[in-house]
Amino acid sequence: MQRRTFIKHSSITVLSISAFGSLFWNGKSYEGDTPTTTDILGPFYRPGAPLKTNLVLPGSKGTPVVLKGSIFKEDGKTPVSNALVEIWHCDENEVYDNTSEAYHYRGGQKTTTDGKYAFTTILPVPYKADPKDESSWRPAHIHMRVSVPGQQDLITQIYFKGGKYVETDKWASAPQAVNRILDIATNKAGQSEVVFNVTMRKEIPLDKKVYEQVTGLFDMGDNNTVEFLKNDDLLFMKSNGQLRAALKYIGNNTFEAGIGYPKATFELQKDGTVKVAIQRTIDKTVYGTKVLKYN
Repeated sequence: MQRRTFIKHSSITVLSISAFGSLFWNGKSYEGDTPTTTDILGPFYRPGAPLKTNLVLPGSKGTPVVLKGSIFKEDGKTPVSNALVEIWHCDENEVYDNTSEAYHYRGGQKTTTDGKYAFTTILPVPYKADPKDESSWRPAHIHMRVSVPGQQDLITQIYFKGGKYVETDKWASAPQAVNRILDIATNKAGQSEVVFNVTMRKEIPLDKKVYEQVTGLFDMGDNNTVEFLKNDDLLFMKSNGQLRAALKYIGNNTFEAGIGYPKATFELQKDGTVKVAIQRTIDKTVYGTKVLKYN
């Protein structure tokens, strides 16, 4: 695929994105060969989790579960070896480990030569994202990131069929999540087991100089700042120092996260100034100007 570059000034060339595979409704569920859909990063991703496959803590009262599957290229058939699969989730007490050196219920592993991965962990539980907001309950879910050279890094979440709040959560109930609401089965060893196979998407490569132009600190006004940091082929977005989203490049000088938001569109001015428009929701966009260059 031809390498994409930004236009130096404010005029923009629209880049079309190829659709790999198709998706259709059979009356009961979505079917078809299509890349695994993305989901929000959430505020609790910690880069650098250790490589480990057993995440269960001694004395845990959580329900043990095996999460396993295969990672495939965009054709949905060719297994990907040596892909980095990271997962993270809360414990049985609704708590994420955001500070310890042990990275509780966080871990990564490389896929085998036939593209397989497997973690032993516990089933997370629902939690209230905002203690003051009864409508902010999130269903039990496991976050996942898959990183593969030449494929677009995947940030997603899996949910569980019959889980409380799945139908009311705006991310779990979105059409994009339908194939990520999974059965909890019992395997031959008598263990609870969840199978999640992943189909990657071909990445749209960007020149290193592009990332140098868009990374840095942006003043968003009203004493708010946003940082953009390159991480593999993703653009991480920090808001007032907290990691908020992982954005993939979708063309047209635009990076997009989760199920479409936030979306950051950069504009390079003739005087060298870099501006950004961040669409946080369908009806809310904020604007900023780069004030600190990192590279």
